[in-house]
Amino acid sequence: METCRAKSPRFHSSLPTIFLLVAIHVAAVVRADLSNISINYGDTGGSRTIYECEQCHRRKEQDISSTKVSNYPDEKDIDIIATYSGASGNIRLARMKMRDLSDSWMWENPISGDQEQQKNSPVLMESFQNGSRYGENPEQSVDEYYSGENGVKYPGTSSMSPVKIKRKMMRQERRKARAAELIQQDKETDNNIIAAAIERSEGFDTTIKGKYSIWRREYENPNSDSTLKLMRDQVIMAKAYAIIAKSKNKIDLYNALVKFPREIQHAIGEANSDAELHPSAFDRAKAMGHVLSLAKDQLYDCLLVARKLRAMLQSTEESVNTQKKRSAFLIQLAAKTLPRSLHCLPLKLAADYFLQGYHKKEMINNEKIEDRSLYHYAIFSDNVLATSVVVNSTVQNAKEPEKHVFHVVTDKLNFAAMRMWFLVNPPGKAVVEVQNIDDFKWLNSSYCSVLRQLESARIKEYYFKANHPSSLAVGSDNLKYRNPKYLSMLNHLRFYLPEVYPKLDKILFLDDDIVVQNDLTPLWSIDLKGMVNGAVETCKESFHRFDKYLNFSNPLISNNFSPDACGWAFGMNIFDLKEWKKRNITGIYHRWQDMNEDRTLWKLGTLPPGLITFYNLTYALKRSWHVLGLGYDPALNLTEIENGAVIHYNGNYKPWLNLAVSKYKSFWSRYLMFDNPYLQLCNIS
Repeated sequence: METCRAKSPRFHSSLPTIFLLVAIHVAAVVRADLSNISINYGDTGGSRTIYECEQCHRRKEQDISSTKVSNYPDEKDIDIIATYSGASGNIRLARMKMRDLSDSWMWENPISGDQEQQKNSPVLMESFQNGSRYGENPEQSVDEYYSGENGVKYPGTSSMSPVKIKRKMMRQERRKARAAELIQQDKETDNNIIAAAIERSEGFDTTIKGKYSIWRREYENPNSDSTLKLMRDQVIMAKAYAIIAKSKNKIDLYNALVKFPREIQHAIGEANSDAELHPSAFDRAKAMGHVLSLAKDQLYDCLLVARKLRAMLQSTEESVNTQKKRSAFLIQLAAKTLPRSLHCLPLKLAADYFLQGYHKKEMINNEKIEDRSLYHYAIFSDNVLATSVVVNSTVQNAKEPEKHVFHVVTDKLNFAAMRMWFLVNPPGKAVVEVQNIDDFKWLNSSYCSVLRQLESARIKEYYFKANHPSSLAVGSDNLKYRNPKYLSMLNHLRFYLPEVYPKLDKILFLDDDIVVQNDLTPLWSIDLKGMVNGAVETCKESFHRFDKYLNFSNPLISNNFSPDACGWAFGMNIFDLKEWKKRNITGIYHRWQDMNEDRTLWKLGTLPPGLITFYNLTYALKRSWHVLGLGYDPALNLTEIENGAVIHYNGNYKPWLNLAVSKYKSFWSRYLMFDNPYLQLCNIS
């Protein structure tokens, strides 16, 4: 038996002497038919040393040989020389039989074994010199790749047992699955960040100058305007300590705590940042800080200070609520008060109407007023300027203005001015008829529910009693419902269209706070599918549905209507008057109006009874026909406004008031005739 001893490897001086070298060189002598078989040096199992006692060898010899011989019957005994480091650090050699090897040792391919052994030898020696464990470097494996069941190649696995190969395959699969999961999570996170950034960017108020980034949320620097914030906090603490000082009779400290806050407030003034503060503000803040330090030393008591601050907070909340009520009252007052220029216009027009003899003139083109082949509009208003804009904008955007007829109804006070305006300023080839609501003799308390209710003592007390609770007292939440417009018959006349225009089949109702931007003639050709009212729906998600306008706690409402039914808008409505008469719409309105005499079904107004009267009788028009919200919402989409056929200034911020949203004013003012002498005389510009 030939024995080939391996050369001792070089050891790094810093390696522990106990470290067991696994570098093994094997020399085997076999018979001629097994001369090409070589041994692959596999995992020796770190928990077992190769060198064992002879007694151990003898004890296991029979079991091992029986297993080995049964598997390899033609093999001879093989000597293996192992090189290792002893406890003293010296290189030592040991001889053992091949049959005594662990089962983790494997036979390698006899064809490629010699070549791979030669190939791996320098790599093996290099791995020891680098202090790495055998098997960690992929280059140490005999076969470069191993293909799994799914076709995936796993490097350096030919020297492993099938169990270890399977485990490595499973680890690779888990790593790939985890990597794919992490990549998916990263993608979802990126998508969420982008979506949140886009949503945040849509909420930016572009009218405010500033730097915005849709990719991150920009927080205010907590140190910005620190001096201003400090001074405001000093004022609050000074007020709290001043109350405590006065209660404890510390007059000098009380006077100082009262004096310095006044100076601080004077130094702050209208400043909103540190840059706007007076140069002496910082010195005053330091002096105030010294006074507060003395107050803290003498007066500070945690419970007492907390109690005082809580009392100040409650007082401030009450003050804020009072200011909100005053603000609501003033907004309502400003919205319903007639500006001086608009008050001037009807006075001048009415004076000239009688002085210049226009009251003797008759309206022209009377034959068109009842012509069913033309396009008829109904406008009920006491505002001359607003009505002129509605008529002018409609005519200017009409393709055939000569086919349009406007029926304007106003009250006795403004009848002369309204008629004078359209006599002096006729809208091209269109026809305008002006009527006085007081001339409708059929509109009386015996026929009209609203007029009958106005005669009741309860309604008179609600609206006209002098000692009624003020707008700032309890019960002022419904201040807007006490607006006189809800009592005006001009507002309720829309429920009597067949009586006002008995010879017409269809009519388009327009409010006086709208502007027409497109030709409206296609509305007359829309098939309402048996419905009476054609209108644009206003509900979005849970907003502007029936439960917002009606009292569903009352069984009369809850048993007859759905709270989720979609609301719609008065202001631009096409009415089929033939279907109206067939379904007795005015009678339905009267019945519900009588049931609401005590205002328990809905508050006053025309939209709630309109929703009830035309319930399941309203045909939904496209939203582009009627764009709402210009009288209360400053954040509307300008593109949507520009593309709207009719834009509506519903709300308190009417375009002829100073309250109006400035960026919406131009849509209305472009249809005013500023060169008109009456407008110049009343300084309307």
